Amino acid sequence: MVRSPRRDLLAGLTVAIVALPLALGFGVSSGLGAEAGLATAVVAGALAALFGGSNLQVSGPTGAMTVVLVPIVARYGPGGVLTVGLMAGVLLIGLALLRAGQYMRYVPAPVVEGFTLGIACVIGLQQIPNALGVEKPEGEKVLVVAWRAVVEFAAFPNGTAIGLSLGVAAVMLAGARWKPAIPFSIVAVIAATVLAQLFHLDAAAPIGDLPAGLPAPSLGFLDPSALGSLLAPAVAVAALAALESLLSATVADGMTVGQRHDPDKELFGQGVANLAAPLFGGVPATAAIARTAVNVRTGASSRLAALTHAAVLAVIVFAAAPLVSKIPLAALAGVLLATAIRMVEVGSLRAMTKATRSDAVVLVLTAAATLLLDLVYAVIIGLVVAGALALKAVASQTRMEQVDFRPDLPGEHSDEEHALLAEHIVAYRIDGPLFFAGAHRFLLELSEVADVKVVILRMARVTTLDATGALVLKDAVEKLNRRGIAVLTSGIRPGQRQALDAVGALELLRREGREYATTPEAIAGARTYLEQAGLLPRTRHRPHRIRKAAR
Repeated sequence: MVRSPRRDLLAGLTVAIVALPLALGFGVSSGLGAEAGLATAVVAGALAALFGGSNLQVSGPTGAMTVVLVPIVARYGPGGVLTVGLMAGVLLIGLALLRAGQYMRYVPAPVVEGFTLGIACVIGLQQIPNALGVEKPEGEKVLVVAWRAVVEFAAFPNGTAIGLSLGVAAVMLAGARWKPAIPFSIVAVIAATVLAQLFHLDAAAPIGDLPAGLPAPSLGFLDPSALGSLLAPAVAVAALAALESLLSATVADGMTVGQRHDPDKELFGQGVANLAAPLFGGVPATAAIARTAVNVRTGASSRLAALTHAAVLAVIVFAAAPLVSKIPLAALAGVLLATAIRMVEVGSLRAMTKATRSDAVVLVLTAAATLLLDLVYAVIIGLVVAGALALKAVASQTRMEQVDFRPDLPGEHSDEEHALLAEHIVAYRIDGPLFFAGAHRFLLELSEVADVKVVILRMARVTTLDATGALVLKDAVEKLNRRGIAVLTSGIRPGQRQALDAVGALELLRREGREYATTPEAIAGARTYLEQAGLLPRTRHRPHRIRKAAR
């Protein structure tokens, strides 16, 4: 349902203006040419908007994907890239059918926040050459390229370009505070273009000539014999497309109220887009966080905005290329500089860094990796660090405490019997998870038990038990058995039996009846064991108590 069609149309137009130079640039840098970038923006942008799972997502060629595509072009040529895109589309649809998108919900908030912060920094730094009016220097790392652009600008200053870019950014930021409903990005870009034309500002380099028209759809690039060798690159492209698209959708959700994407549907939409784009000579596509952010910030509320973005780019390709070619690159750099600034939610970042030290570490590492490496490594690093810290926190919750078992003892005992029991039996209650992160600490503590003949493990409060925990438990029992110490257990839950049985721990515990349902039964079993070993006097049974219990 389209709530505000006018705002969606204006947002789509704004995104199209922002997307145009990006589509051209990414097409050229991928090695397939500007026409490939435009074809991707139009075809993939429209299909992903129609079939995707986010109302706000804008798709097309991206810088991260270009980095992956360059070596594929060098090794397999343009046809190889188109084939990889086609195969990636099939893989993405397969992931959607397997409902793999749902696992993105397990990405911690600090990873998403750090990723967003890092992307904002990358977007801002990428605009430095155009904002300063210098040719983009050679280099792969955005920090290196930005620094070289600054050095070149210092040698040959260009006040016109930097004035236009800063002016556009200032108008957008101030206008968003004053009248958020007005698309100040369009106003600023038009004003900058008019100024450049009226005053003949040659120092403000325009976009330049654009290709006209899209090629006819074709599968002429497909070589069935090369599919096997292209499978690994296709998997990498599909993984990047899925990761970037779902993270972009998550970021878009966080920038709005009431919008929630369907991750599996989003994977399906990206799959359809990547199936179709190569037919028109387009490079593999993914959701674009910068363009999605522009879409959200300019008031989009439905997928009509993304469709409008694709339609406007199609019109530009066929009809309006001469007009758009006059837009100064510095003005578009100002649009993205303002977008990058507005992507950074200072309040959210402050709250996240103050929550816990672990959250702050994950956020900073993810942001730094996004800036210094790339988004795939950034997310992997963020997830690994977040997972390790979470496991450490969970493992620290596992406790093994010695408990007083004598109040649970059945029957009546003399002081001498209590002394013998206290000397020969020790009971431990295990609380929390017993899994790989903390199991070895448990083994170390349990193996140090000394001067007893029986150990009772009360396991009713064990919340999680994996294969590592089961193996550690088995090793501990075997170590204690070799020292002549019997191990009895009580309260093993039904869900924990599979892991114990798989490693042979359950069979070990069942020997000689050493597994019990309740703690009193385990204590009675320990007492029987000590009686049979001659370490405790045999209990004198009272007939009337037996008859009473039998009723």
